[in-house]
Amino acid sequence: MKVKFKSFRFGALCTNQKELVRKYGRPVAEKVATRLFQLTSVATLEEMRHLPGRCHELTADRKGELAVVLHGGFRLIFRPRNTPVGESAGLDWSSVTEVIVTEIEDYH
Repeated sequence: MKVKFKSFRFGALCTNQKELVRKYGRPVAEKVATRLFQLTSVATLEEMRHLPGRCHELTADRKGELAVVLHGGFRLIFRPRNTPVGESAGLDWSSVTEVIVTEIEDYH
């Protein structure tokens, strides 16, 4: 899949291990690198369902976003670049081929 970032600055942070460690700690930084590798390694979002990290859709005020587990309560949050809708009016995971990473956050 293609992975983009909400801004150049955020993308630079997500791809700079030293800065990630400084801001979030080593465990989170290592998982960010792993999850970004997973996202770029799959063809569609559907394949993320079968990989570690518990990729899941968010609800309520975060509807339309997805997250993968990093460490502790931290999540890597992203959204599909386009929002393909399946027959059940939900997100068609098998049609998502590009995502935009928006946050690293503990929203719990």
